[in-house]
Amino acid sequence: MTHQIVLLPGLLCDDAVWADQRGALGALGDCFVPDYGMRDSLGAMAELVLESVSGDHLLVAGHSMGGRVALEVFRRAPERVAGLALLDTGYTPRAAGEAGESERAQRLRLLELARTEGMRAMGNAWAPGMVNAERHDSAVYEAVLDMIERSTPDKFAAQIRALLDRPDATALLGEIECPTMIVCGRDDQWSPLARHEEMHAQIRDSKLRVIERSGHMCTMEQPNDVTAVLVEWARWASGL
Repeated sequence: MTHQIVLLPGLLCDDAVWADQRGALGALGDCFVPDYGMRDSLGAMAELVLESVSGDHLLVAGHSMGGRVALEVFRRAPERVAGLALLDTGYTPRAAGEAGESERAQRLRLLELARTEGMRAMGNAWAPGMVNAERHDSAVYEAVLDMIERSTPDKFAAQIRALLDRPDATALLGEIECPTMIVCGRDDQWSPLARHEEMHAQIRDSKLRVIERSGHMCTMEQPNDVTAVLVEWARWASGL
């Protein structure tokens, strides 16, 4: 049985975030990485994915915002999803009250910086918290900045709207029965390990893998380790 492997990028990410995984996963199925365009809701992004791929045996992996899109894909078409991989992501809605308003303000400050000083300047303010501190002068860090710079303030604004209005996927976790791999960088400050341990506890028979010496951008920071985990997941979900 041939599986389509869907690789969902996160906020301001493109196919470069999966570049090191596509080769190995391509030996197990056809890989597809969407461009969300100007879609400004996670649901619309999920619908784009479902319209873009054929077949009923999808292996869906999502990183960061892409993990939330993966959950929305499952919400809409659970019968088409043969496996899920959720990397450095979350499942709860924006918090109510002061915490939620603080998140909104923080994201809008970054958007204003992108509009006034450019995407790379915004990336220089944002990216230090996205990767392990030991990589702040590395080629990986520059690759993250390059990826951010390839995007635009308008696309950033659309994706911020999608995240601020993100749906609650808590109840959905208990409905997931397909092989599910949960992956998190040990040093992820944006989507901490504790959140992934919660998902692992709520998704039946899921597996949790921690990527050492990695922050939020685990697919780029520790590509070999993440590739090994995703190959393990794809083979598990494919019954190999």
